[in-house]
Amino acid sequence: AICVFPQQSKAAQTSQMEKDKANILKGYNRLNYLLDNWEKETTVCKTGVDNPYLGCDRTPLKVMEYLGYRSTEDPLFRADKTLQRLEFLVPSGKEAKFQDALDIWVEKAEEGSGMAFISSWGESNPGGGKDRVALFIERS
Repeated sequence: AICVFPQQSKAAQTSQMEKDKANILKGYNRLNYLLDNWEKETTVCKTGVDNPYLGCDRTPLKVMEYLGYRSTEDPLFRADKTLQRLEFLVPSGKEAKFQDALDIWVEKAEEGSGMAFISSWGESNPGGGKDRVALFIERS
């Protein structure tokens, strides 16, 4: 038996391409915002009159969020797949550079998310503390 799958219409392909381009641009702008506002975005201050442990702590959750690892709705969720769909826009002769850049993105995004995850356990681990949390957030 032969399976035939209908191809997307040109309008649907164009719509997906525009959405993909917009997501990559939005994600890029959000990453720049994170880097420009690093301390503010990776610090959470507790408030409340009955809490004896008031203060500010570093949190890795924003790093994972900005890299697209927290929600399927994030513009950088599966950014590697999005960029692969846009590969046809790469000028002729630059495909190898594009692939190298894509490989580096995947490596660094996974490394950053991994360091952020490790940071989230920095205080819980034996020998851990706020300094370990801060160390791994900075590495992320």
